[in-house]
Amino acid sequence: MRQIEILAIGNEILIGDVQDTNSNYLCRLLTGRGARVRRVVQLRDEEEAIAAELRAALGREADLVIITGGLGPTDDDLTLRAVAQGLGRPLEENAPAMAMLEERYRRLAEQGWHGETRITPPRRKMAQFPAGGEAVANPVGTAPGVVLRAGGSVIVCLPGVPDEMRGIVAGALAPVLDQVLGEGTYAEWAIIALAGEATLASCLRKVVAAHPHVYVKSHAQRLSRQPRGPLRVRITLSLAGRTTAEVQAGLEAALRDLLAALEEAGIGVDEVEQGGTG
Repeated sequence: MRQIEILAIGNEILIGDVQDTNSNYLCRLLTGRGARVRRVVQLRDEEEAIAAELRAALGREADLVIITGGLGPTDDDLTLRAVAQGLGRPLEENAPAMAMLEERYRRLAEQGWHGETRITPPRRKMAQFPAGGEAVANPVGTAPGVVLRAGGSVIVCLPGVPDEMRGIVAGALAPVLDQVLGEGTYAEWAIIALAGEATLASCLRKVVAAHPHVYVKSHAQRLSRQPRGPLRVRITLSLAGRTTAEVQAGLEAALRDLLAALEEAGIGVDEVEQGGTG
């Protein structure tokens, strides 16, 4: 299973001005591809902090590090400089990125968004990549994405604007993700058990011990509106794997053992949800 780390960059996130929806989107996407997101970190626009976190992720041998935010033309957009520092590489002008910027500003001028097509120094800054960087086309905004390779790890830098980030991920970045992630799938099933979490603990412990690759999680539900109604807990079973058949078989076995443990404990089940694979 591929190991992924995500770095979300931006002062606006950490002061609460902007919600980090990018990480949520990426976590769901990557999990659905059978990968494991093991770490998400939110960082200020501080070069040393970003560089240190990148080095740490590479030290943990992450297969893929995705960095969002800080690719724009202003002085506080310093992600690429920080990545260059973290990798110990110089910044250099990337010719394909420059061509993308020139074409993008030409089209924006034709559409009436910008009157100036010239690549000014702030615009040129968006094509200053760490050495070895590969430009990835941005179908929505101006700043290209960047793909870098370091040892066995792939580093992807994406704009922080959600529409731009998603446009790149769904478009030009797709072949890179296919190469890194390979084939994979994910599914989540759930049941509603009529008991409290404390009562369920021993049952869940048995399932976790028997099926260590299946993620078992309990979620307490709102108490019944009936004065003496039973407590309700939603138990989810989730698993990522290479094939749908593999995931299906793993979840079926875990669900079978969970239902048997609940029956043995005298705990009723209200509902079983067998969701599809992603």
